[in-house]
Amino acid sequence: MSNASDASELAIEQAHLTMLYGHLDTLREEASTQLQRALLQTGGTPADRSHRDSATALYTDRLAQYTAVENGLCFGRLDFDRSDATDRGQAGSDEDGKAGSPGDPGGGPDGGAAKNTEVRYIGRIGIFDEDNDYEPLLIDWRAPASRPFYLATAAAPEGVRRRRHIRTEQRTVTGVDDEVLDLDEAHHTGRGAHDGVAGEAALLSALNASRTGRMKDIVETIQAEQDHVIRGDLNGVLVVQGGPGTGKTAVALHRAAYLLYTHRQMLSSRVVLIVGPNPTFLRYISQVLPSLAETGVLLGTMGDLFPGVVAHADEPATITEIKGRAEMVDVLAAAVQDRQRVPDEPIAIRLDILDGAPVMLDPEVIADARERARRSGKLHNLARPVFDTEIIHALSLLVADTIGIDPYADDPLGGDDAPGDPQILDEADLAEIRRELRGEAEVLGALDWLWPILTPQQLVAGLFASEIRLTAAGAPLELRRSARAAWTPADVPLLDEAAELLGEDETIREIIAERQRKRQIAYAEGALEIAFGSRSIDVEDEDDPELLSVTDLLEADRLADRQDEGSALTPAERAAADRKWAFGHVIVDEAQELSPMAWRLLMRRCPSRSMTVVGDVAQTGDLGGAASWASALDPYVPGRWRLRELTVNYRTPTEIMAVAAGVLAGIDPDLEPPRSVREAGVDPWVRGVAPARLPDALAEAATTEAVEAGDGRLGIILPAGTFADLVPAVLKVLPDAAVGDEPELAAKVVVLTVKQAKGLEFDGVIVVDPDRIVEESPRGANDLYVALTRATQRLGVLHPGVLPESLLAVVGI
Repeated sequence: MSNASDASELAIEQAHLTMLYGHLDTLREEASTQLQRALLQTGGTPADRSHRDSATALYTDRLAQYTAVENGLCFGRLDFDRSDATDRGQAGSDEDGKAGSPGDPGGGPDGGAAKNTEVRYIGRIGIFDEDNDYEPLLIDWRAPASRPFYLATAAAPEGVRRRRHIRTEQRTVTGVDDEVLDLDEAHHTGRGAHDGVAGEAALLSALNASRTGRMKDIVETIQAEQDHVIRGDLNGVLVVQGGPGTGKTAVALHRAAYLLYTHRQMLSSRVVLIVGPNPTFLRYISQVLPSLAETGVLLGTMGDLFPGVVAHADEPATITEIKGRAEMVDVLAAAVQDRQRVPDEPIAIRLDILDGAPVMLDPEVIADARERARRSGKLHNLARPVFDTEIIHALSLLVADTIGIDPYADDPLGGDDAPGDPQILDEADLAEIRRELRGEAEVLGALDWLWPILTPQQLVAGLFASEIRLTAAGAPLELRRSARAAWTPADVPLLDEAAELLGEDETIREIIAERQRKRQIAYAEGALEIAFGSRSIDVEDEDDPELLSVTDLLEADRLADRQDEGSALTPAERAAADRKWAFGHVIVDEAQELSPMAWRLLMRRCPSRSMTVVGDVAQTGDLGGAASWASALDPYVPGRWRLRELTVNYRTPTEIMAVAAGVLAGIDPDLEPPRSVREAGVDPWVRGVAPARLPDALAEAATTEAVEAGDGRLGIILPAGTFADLVPAVLKVLPDAAVGDEPELAAKVVVLTVKQAKGLEFDGVIVVDPDRIVEESPRGANDLYVALTRATQRLGVLHPGVLPESLLAVVGI
């Protein structure tokens, strides 16, 4: 590794970078021009309007991509021996690349290298020289030709003589770092060949940089084991197991960008779904994919996956665990059947057709109708018409027996036969009775009570609100809660399961859509009338038939079409609103926390089983989470999922990992902690105080560590049970500290629980009362392991005189 930041080298790279930005500006200007043209198009055939919408979406996305790659456009360079590169076919390009569009591959120019050297520049997108036979000027980091930048070593150089990392700030080159991978050249030049982590200087610079409260991409420093995961095959379930700091989340996000680049035609329309543990985490990772020029991805938590429901409320961990059990499938099925009622006694239904006289509907008749509806094989809501038909038919016979019918009378329904007289019924007569019965209020009320049309929300909320219904469904009574209680993330898989059991009546949806359409047309007609009425009265010869008005040029239904917001939605927006959307690929972060019911939902959302599952079973904190990947996945893809492990810890320095390793050994002695690549040079501190002094001691420690963090971020991780008691002490000395259900991670000091801290990282961390953290949950040791591994530089442990056994040996007590 050598630093080659002399003036001549910087000048060469600056010239190339300036040229690249010139092309980027041209691409941005062309996209802006095309977007303006598309927006100015009006009217036309439906095909014309569809083309306009597609063009608008295309150029809007391109502009967003060009803006996203403004910083760090070019970050690397590969120097190949020309003959070796030619032999290997390294200069090839992607078959689906298109000139000037993000994601295009390419080769590289010769500038700044010896005559026998081929040079390729690596960056965030591909750029071609359209005036020079589409000469590739910059290779997209995802293109096959860029892969040696991440994989080449001195032992296996893949034809690379030199790998250069280019450091930039805005549009200026600030430095370069070279790795000479040719052993002979390294010997003659005195520059050592490197066979450890790729781009060590760039990597360590990124790892030691202060955190900002938002995750940054690692496109410049992807390591070989990470690259193998990122470029893994699209098909099947890929499990990425890795301990703290191994870059699991970053790898998953870069994998999403790679898959979208490689399979854009399919995934851009079917959408990639990324599921995170909580909204705070999603905000933390929100800038990564845009910085990689990818915007068409749907990010959400489990609480976001049932359209129309926001489910972010908290509840006891024991209740969450019960809701996540696989047995809840049978509970919900029983709850549906429980709503298909058969009373113990006959029910009286007063009918207008009988002048308010009642008829008695026997339980046997209702039971028979229920059985016929169930045997139809239709889902609950869709079977309701079958049930209605049976009940209405039975009621029509009761009515006929009550009023008597003379089929030969002029008015059959007003015949003079006595009730109970033998009847010779004509089908037309009974059909008329059934028609009238379907409009009877008491009949409709009885049908709704016996076999109600239910929404998933009504079924689940009604179940939890009633001990009687819970008992009938075989559900634990601990689930009892108010019918108005807020939804929690654990409710979402239950709602989704309920939707599958109930079925959706498309007729109702079509009626709603038609009503919306009529409202849009009525609004458009009103707008056209206003436009026609406001025309100038000064126009001469108003009655001239040659004079056109707006109503001559535009009909109301066409105007309504142009106001249809649904057609303008992106695929990701449509997917978010459609519970039945089948995603092209699903990425799950902190996947070890998912319950069996949550897995059932996700598998339903991804019938192709194309998934990337990211997590660490040693960090499982939820009671219903996975003890192993086999237990989570084998029910759906038995033996057909593949495992990749990340073993290098880039975030957590050696000194901190030594403390966390003791906790990991207590969780499972067979688990190996990931190997840290660096030392922080600062030993963690452990400080005991009297319980009464804990708030004051925390305030003092927080003040000190906030200063030590410099421009970075300090995370304070508290036990959930003492969170409310200890937060005021922090806010008293650090009033700008972020705290709450969704704290702002960009704040210099953030106060969180362990659950909120999952997946996050800070320059410094204070873990308070680790014994309480362990005691709060049956998986408290896992929670403590998570808390101790959030820091990139400094770690402090503050405790009220008691430490977990797993930490005693580490601190020498």
